[in-house]
Amino acid sequence: MTTHVISPALEIGLVKIKVSQLERSIAYYTNVIGLQVLQQDETTAQLSADGIHPIVIIEEIANAVILPQNSTAGLYHFAILLPDRVSLGIALRHLLKHRQNIGQGDHLVSEALYLNDPDNNGIEIYADRPRDTWQKDEHGHVMMGTEPVDVDGLLELAEGKAWNGLPAGTKIGHVHFHVSDLMEARRFYVDILGFEMMLTDNRSVAFISAGGYHHHLGLNTWAGVGAPKAPANATGMDYYSLQLPDHQSLDEVAERLRAAGIPAEQDGPALWVTDPSNIRILFYTALV
Repeated sequence: MTTHVISPALEIGLVKIKVSQLERSIAYYTNVIGLQVLQQDETTAQLSADGIHPIVIIEEIANAVILPQNSTAGLYHFAILLPDRVSLGIALRHLLKHRQNIGQGDHLVSEALYLNDPDNNGIEIYADRPRDTWQKDEHGHVMMGTEPVDVDGLLELAEGKAWNGLPAGTKIGHVHFHVSDLMEARRFYVDILGFEMMLTDNRSVAFISAGGYHHHLGLNTWAGVGAPKAPANATGMDYYSLQLPDHQSLDEVAERLRAAGIPAEQDGPALWVTDPSNIRILFYTALV
């Protein structure tokens, strides 16, 4: 049972992704996905939608191994949230122009497109439906499903509208992981950190959030219960960040981790911790 509640103002900050070839990935994330380069050095590039705030960092790692999909604990996909349905339609038209292999799903609370980058890193591009249209079941869980997306309707919305990359207002909406043990992951994220359970089948998947969002984090055992941790030189997620509104919220998270005996490193407005499936998390506050 949850004994703590994490700040309802929490938001996903950015994701840092490990890749095998930096220039190939820059080309993909700019030309196909529609992000722009903010900063770049020999091994790393910061990518943005608005030209100001990075939302994806890609880093080329030495001797990179590209693992088969759904083979280890770690990244399932990171999800880029667009500000509206029109933007999703324009993005869909652009992806089709680039002959991408696109999965899709209408999840009732959102409409989503799915694809993989050149290193098998999963990406979702989606737009939310208005929150006041989300429905809950008798357990108080948000009702989500997977129905076909109205592709024709999205493309109709995009007619006559130019592609200029992903629009300002685009952000990371959620991240979804393969975990080794669902109950262990629930204990860490819900019981200790204080995320709210939004939907679960109590067997293989759970969706959790802060502040009533449909989900900031997805957790699944679709790579198998006991899925091994990814090797350090595997492509995939390096870390993701969670922004808290103030120092008090950050200190509360740090105290919960200490009380649970979970190692964490705090340096001013930054707190680093690793979850039970070896996924690194940066909690931070933008306040100084």
